[in-house]
Amino acid sequence: MRFLSVFLPRLATDRLLRRRRGVAPEAFALYARVKGAERLTAVDARAQKRGLAPGMAVADARARCPALALAEANPKADAALVTGLADWGRRFTPLAAPDPPDGLLLDVTGAAHLFGGEAALLGDIESRLRALGFTARAAIAPGPALARALARFSDTRLVAAQARQEELDRLAASFPIDALGLEAEALAGMRRAGLRDIGDLLERPRAPLAARFGAQALTRLDALTCRIRDPITPRFEAPAFIAERRFPDGLTRQEDLAATLTRLAADLCPMLERAGVGARRLEAVFYRVDGAVKRIAAGTSRPLRDPARLAALLAERLSAVAEEGLDTGYGFDVLQLAATEVESAAAPQTAFVAPPRGGGSDEDLGDLLDRLGARLGLRRVLRLHPEAAHLPEFAVAAVPAAFGAPLPHSEKCAESPMRPLRLFERPEPIEAIALFPDGPPLKFRWRRVLREIVAFEGPERIAAPWWGDAPQQFTRDYFHAQDKNGQLFWLFREGLYGRETDAPRWFVHGLS
Repeated sequence: MRFLSVFLPRLATDRLLRRRRGVAPEAFALYARVKGAERLTAVDARAQKRGLAPGMAVADARARCPALALAEANPKADAALVTGLADWGRRFTPLAAPDPPDGLLLDVTGAAHLFGGEAALLGDIESRLRALGFTARAAIAPGPALARALARFSDTRLVAAQARQEELDRLAASFPIDALGLEAEALAGMRRAGLRDIGDLLERPRAPLAARFGAQALTRLDALTCRIRDPITPRFEAPAFIAERRFPDGLTRQEDLAATLTRLAADLCPMLERAGVGARRLEAVFYRVDGAVKRIAAGTSRPLRDPARLAALLAERLSAVAEEGLDTGYGFDVLQLAATEVESAAAPQTAFVAPPRGGGSDEDLGDLLDRLGARLGLRRVLRLHPEAAHLPEFAVAAVPAAFGAPLPHSEKCAESPMRPLRLFERPEPIEAIALFPDGPPLKFRWRRVLREIVAFEGPERIAAPWWGDAPQQFTRDYFHAQDKNGQLFWLFREGLYGRETDAPRWFVHGLS
């Protein structure tokens, strides 16, 4: 295992100074109110040269450096910046994690050779962070705790993978006990006991140390000397299927980004095919030259591993994002495409005869759903699904089309009564005239227009549900009716005359 730690000693001041390039003050510091007094929390390099340090009272700092520029500390912004830098670090490895309050941890096992080796990777990361306006020190070691200590407390930047335990102990012995990362109270207790560095701990018996300082101290000591495995918790789980392209010059044109996504899809699909799966969710990550990270994601209605279909889906999503505004800045130099969710997919059965031309297929419908989902969101593309209810307004439900296959024709209600093409969500009351109280309608007024019926079919009687806590409802008698203008209506009379009510009401429930 190989871990890379990045230490950003001036993260808080660098965050603000990056916005003031060209107009940097003579000295700069952040302050916060601590126990009723304003004290410095971070200083830049120039302020440090003038003898300023965190913890100093603001009044004393101004007396020592009258030109000192001050800003209020913002720990939340610092934490957000660390998280953003962890996302930036994913250009080197998928396993990148923030190391608050001022660092990053990367699992670079098997990844360093892609950047010319571990030494070149360290130089690359430091130079890129320096170009972004950060002071950074990085180190690589067999364990994250050791790499973190090297970046903060040592000039050694690289520890060989085959280093023996004696060499690791000797290296760690020179670190101060702060390298353990324990709480301040525990460290103060060690100092009171005369322990100053890790070597003091390594020389003493473990049992008394555990009894006095707790098992946590020994666990941290073992992690620091790589005696136990101490994995990191990456910000995002590493996708099993990922393809990547890098460009010396950043890409700024949408056409170039779409073409690159097409090539990435072609690289990704063979991996999916070898694993016997198809992509259900894709994520494309764009790493901008200035450190910004952009993401676009797209879902599919069924497992896909066809490069052309994936490319079309990503192009659709990219166009939608570009319409909203895709800030390319100085360009994107790294593009990654990952299948973040996959599902088993059997190899497609090829036919011996060509499919008929012009006929729609399930694949065509799936492509349409995917393209609509890329624009609108898959959950917003709905299909009607039959429900086990006999009241017409509850007999169908709109469900996301991508998360449930349509029922086979044999399972549909082939013998169900005919329903109108358009069913109103709520029946609309009308004024109707009939020869008999329980007879078919002859005329009715709907939306201020009087309609004269020339033909009808019915009734179809639907009783109200008697179960549950629903309020009392009346029986409905439905009629398909045609007026003299040829318009078709679906009407119903609510309530059986003389048994349920003496004044049945009429409604329009749909149009054909």
